[in-house]
Amino acid sequence: MSDMLDLQATETNLRNHLEALTRTIGERSVATLWNHRRSAEYIDAFHRQIGFEPRRESYKFRGEEVANIVADLNCGGMDPKIFLLGAHYDSVKGTVGADDNASGVAVQLEVARVLAELKENVPLHLTLRLVSFALEEPPAYATRFMGSRVYARKAKAEGERLDGMICLEMVGYTCSEPGCQAYPFPLMFRNYPKTGDYIGIVGNYRSRKFTRALFDAFKKNEDLPVIKLTIPWSGYLLPSVRLSDHASFWDRGYKAVMITDTAFYRNPHYHRRSDTMDKLDYGFMARLVQSLVMFFVEQGRR
Repeated sequence: MSDMLDLQATETNLRNHLEALTRTIGERSVATLWNHRRSAEYIDAFHRQIGFEPRRESYKFRGEEVANIVADLNCGGMDPKIFLLGAHYDSVKGTVGADDNASGVAVQLEVARVLAELKENVPLHLTLRLVSFALEEPPAYATRFMGSRVYARKAKAEGERLDGMICLEMVGYTCSEPGCQAYPFPLMFRNYPKTGDYIGIVGNYRSRKFTRALFDAFKKNEDLPVIKLTIPWSGYLLPSVRLSDHASFWDRGYKAVMITDTAFYRNPHYHRRSDTMDKLDYGFMARLVQSLVMFFVEQGRR
């Protein structure tokens, strides 16, 4: 399956997305709402470019309209599995947010592009719902105005079925110096790598089978090391694993995981002006696209 993706072309496309989101557009916080809207327009336009029909699910935040951008890749089949691939497109105030979270959006868009091309020749029994969340950062964080909380609340109320939600949260930073990778208490006492060249998959106990399925698929990509973590009680005893959009789905009873480079446990530029696109590892991100595509193709053939 790994030969289904041109890694060099994917790296180029990822760079182009980062260029557009962090340099052409720039800061995407609610303090720069015009740029936030330009980001939504960019995502919407890209989906249309690859043949999707995205929709804007708008809501009000402090009197201003923001929107989650939703696009479905329907690959056909009777009663297909339904997965949601999500990433927040806002940045924290004062930064262009390359790793947090333009990296997640870029990977999301590239997975969509690759699968849209693949489905023409590879039979897939699958629906992939791509949701780009409007607000994840402060001041919306942990309020009912988080884009993922808005979406998950509505999904639960309407009985939306999801076989699994994948949150892409900071997926572009690597480090190779021994000791550059940190961990929250008590995980530092486990035999985890001391360098940050792997991708992490974090799930709660309800999502353990989904976490295992992702982990098993990712392990088949020998070029991208992967580590998984299953957390009891939906992470309330380890709050740092709840700091993104997957937790909104945990709290509504959905199976969900966070895929991450471990954020501030690895990346010293977290929420700083220095979180710029030149700090990212595009080969690492391209291999993540590859692993995600392998997972979805594997699921779509079952």
